[in-house]
Amino acid sequence: MSRTKHVCDSVIVDAEPRTLYDQISDPTKMGTWSPENRGATIAEPREAAYVGMVFDGHNKRGRFTWTTRCTVTKAVPGEVFAFRVHAIGPKTPRIKGRVATWQYTFEPVKAGTKVTESWTDDRKWPDAVAAVFDKAATGTTFAAFQERNIAKTLSNLQAAFEVSR
Repeated sequence: MSRTKHVCDSVIVDAEPRTLYDQISDPTKMGTWSPENRGATIAEPREAAYVGMVFDGHNKRGRFTWTTRCTVTKAVPGEVFAFRVHAIGPKTPRIKGRVATWQYTFEPVKAGTKVTESWTDDRKWPDAVAAVFDKAATGTTFAAFQERNIAKTLSNLQAAFEVSR
């Protein structure tokens, strides 16, 4: 059976699409909501995200830490923010290769904004190899693991904006 390579979830947040986009498109802030991410370092910081912007994401799961090199692939204020993860390593992302793509869309709805977070597994590994690695790294499949992470991130994002109201 082939592995699931794409998962997503959505939440309604009581905020304007542009407000949410501005927060999420700043990778230094993602650690505020994500259960794994601890923020990022942007290679050439500017006022706003832009296509081609490179950043290193800092992550932690249990006692393990790692850094990913990411490049923004979509940056449309108030609509969509996406980035591709293309290198990884314990402290410095030296191992290059397709890892994943993350995307956030912002859709205005009556109660605020529908935020959808999606993860796509970009690894070109045989399914059997991925299954062994995924079990060791997450205790399950990456798709199942990311479904939980996405749900937690969106729940944290929603709660943060409810508190700020």
